[in-house]
Amino acid sequence: MRHSEFERAVADEFGRGGDALVADLVLNDVGGRTAREALAAGVPPRQVWLALCVEADVPIARRHGAGRLEPRR
Repeated sequence: MRHSEFERAVADEFGRGGDALVADLVLNDVGGRTAREALAAGVPPRQVWLALCVEADVPIARRHGAGRLEPRR
């Protein structure tokens, strides 16, 4: 997952509230940091996305493949 895919996944899943979650929600699975802090510290976006999903109770079916653009035809 790239940073752009992370941002897209957050926007798709959480809408306008996504920015607040990324900035404020503490994620235990990335060392007790917010998503923004974890990304700045070099934690891979995929790991941060999954940690955010755990803390926000995102259903497993919506966690994998999130943020990807549809393939070009």
